[in-house]
Amino acid sequence: MPNRQVRRILAAGAIGAMSLSAALNQPVKTKTGLVSGVPGRDVSITAFKGMPFAAPPVGNLRWRAPQPAADWPGVRKAAQFGSSCIQNIVTEHKPWTYEFMTHNEISEDCLYLNVWTGARAAGEGRPVYLYIYGGANTEGSSAVPVYDGEGLAKKGVVVVTVNYRLGILGFFAHPELSKEAEYHASGNYALLDLVAALHWIHENIAAFGGDPAKVTIGGQSAGGANVHSLMASPLAKGLFRAAIIESAGGGSRPLADQEQAGVKFAESKGARSLEDLRKMSWKDLTAPQPIRFSSAAVDGYVLPNPPVEIDVPVLTGTNKHESGATPHPDVTPAAYQEQVRRRYQDLADEVLALYPATTPNDLAWDTARVSNHRSATAKKKVYTYFWDHALPGPDADKYGAFHSSELPYVLSSLAAADRPFTAADQKIADTMSSYWANFIATGDPNGKGLPHWPSAAEKPGFTMEVGDTTAPIPVAGSDAKRKLLEKYFAGQDR
Repeated sequence: MPNRQVRRILAAGAIGAMSLSAALNQPVKTKTGLVSGVPGRDVSITAFKGMPFAAPPVGNLRWRAPQPAADWPGVRKAAQFGSSCIQNIVTEHKPWTYEFMTHNEISEDCLYLNVWTGARAAGEGRPVYLYIYGGANTEGSSAVPVYDGEGLAKKGVVVVTVNYRLGILGFFAHPELSKEAEYHASGNYALLDLVAALHWIHENIAAFGGDPAKVTIGGQSAGGANVHSLMASPLAKGLFRAAIIESAGGGSRPLADQEQAGVKFAESKGARSLEDLRKMSWKDLTAPQPIRFSSAAVDGYVLPNPPVEIDVPVLTGTNKHESGATPHPDVTPAAYQEQVRRRYQDLADEVLALYPATTPNDLAWDTARVSNHRSATAKKKVYTYFWDHALPGPDADKYGAFHSSELPYVLSSLAAADRPFTAADQKIADTMSSYWANFIATGDPNGKGLPHWPSAAEKPGFTMEVGDTTAPIPVAGSDAKRKLLEKYFAGQDR
């Protein structure tokens, strides 16, 4: 890394001292055995890939809480990603191209995690970031190229990416499963996987130079929704101290509803018992799927009712073009008005006056920004953002700042993406990843050389525009729009 780049990174608020030559002493001792990693593109970074954090959830362990991983003899070579969890592999689905997709082998034996570190020795006390991938809880992998952790590791963060069970293998509930579980609930196996990964971090991350008391969890889309769930789970309390939530979607369902969906699913497969279901191959189990399983269940164990609401600093936001830069061609003015009246009901006329059918995307963007900003009622600091930079590449004008397009910038993983990046993109990535690294280290994104990012409490009614411009902007296009949307959300709370 050139000295000029090092100076720029330090000026942008990077955390910790960097070494241009030395890497972590190896092998590293974990609770289950010795591991050796591989150098990153920058030799100061060491990557450890495919380390098991739980036993393979196969056979009789299908649809059970994760069990401890077995010890191994000798030194495990952690040079390759572990298998990704079962999912439908899609090689490309624009605007998402190769760097956003899962490409490696899939298997039920998939509970592996990866670590990137720039530490030279154990016990350096670096901040830790557990990144949770998105994909509607039905697809995704810690091996997706754009999730590469080297960029943030160069800024002093120990980065962990993790696999968790997806779809029917991660969220299936059934009365018989609840009956056999010690905690009398089922579903939420994906969330239990993430809790197990957090416990692995607390037991092992010091050996990789990380501090188990300085863990931030973060995720995008369904990964962000899973962060929300962890913030509401007593099982995760005390295992992290801050959270990053990017373009979160999803929700939860009552356990009883999820169980009844499981009963119907079993009937559709001709299964008369859990034994029948567990004997099915994953291919028979997953195709065709008459019922979709991708939502967390409010089960009284992983997710209590009411939620515990772990109060930590939060960095959260949305993208300008979550659904693309142009209105969907099927959404006619009449259809748009119908959607507005169905969602906003008594406020529909006011909404349509401020957001006519010619600006349907504006309503979606402003609603999302106001929703995020309302989380500022938490006791801890909340920092909100609005990402507006179009990722260069095929049809950039069509897709704009699309859903997940911020990831190569905030993770500083432009090198993993085959896109025509410019010097301006590199500068944006340096700024964004510095904000993220600072927040992971301190719970505050601000740092030397960066434009000041006010918390929601410090500057009410504003959010941080990031990307093409980096400055606070109104959380909605006008004060009248903000007040209207706040009135809408206040009605939803009653």
